[in-house]
This record gives sequence, C-alpha cells and structure tokens, in this order.
Amino acid sequence: MLIRSGDTVEVRTGNAKGTRAKVLQVLPEKNGRRRIVVEGVNRVYRHIRRSQKNPQGGRLSKEMPIDASNVLVVCTACGRPSRLGAKVAADGGKSRVCKKCGADLGAVRRPRATKRAGA
Repeated sequence: MLIRSGDTVEVRTGNAKGTRAKVLQVLPEKNGRRRIVVEGVNRVYRHIRRSQKNPQGGRLSKEMPIDASNVLVVCTACGRPSRLGAKVAADGGKSRVCKKCGADLGAVRRPRATKRAGA
C-alpha cells in the first residue's frame, strides 16, 4: 500500500465525504482489507466504567479504521486528491508518484545495493 502515516488524504465516501485530514496509522492487511485511521474521521464513543484510575467514568471519543479504498492522497505539489503510482529509478530505488501531475511524493524503497564482482 502506498499510503503512509502522516500523509494528507481526502475522504471520498461515507459521512465524512470531502474531509481532508492526516493519516494517523496504517494497519497491516488482514483478511484482504487494507485499513487506515484518519484524524477526526469515523469517531466512536468508548464507554468507560468508573474506577480508581478514572473516578468519573464517562465516554471516550476515538477514531476507528476506515478502508483505504475510501480515501485519495492529496498531492503536495498540485494540491488535488490523486491516485498514486510507483516509479522505479535507474539505481533500483522506488518512489511514489502523483498520477495527475507526476510529482514525486517520497521514497518507497531505497536504492538496491550493487552486486560485487567475483562474489
């Protein structure tokens, strides 16, 4: 998945449609579903029982994961939501690329080490 923690994304479906926010966490793929946690999107309440640690109890609001297919990364160069592509450089490094303007959005993989002769 090319979406990284800290990216700015725009939500394309659901109650938060059109919201631009930062990705807080990218969760590993589980059962074929790629999920991300986006700041301020898909908030739920967790009810907390009274205890010595939390004497008042109450409701704690937190973000829950959404499917990665429901968001588009906002390009830092053109400022528009766009799909991402991967581009391999001549030295073997791989980087993320905006599909609309072609801007480089950061490395995915460092350049590969060259093989030594005779090894």
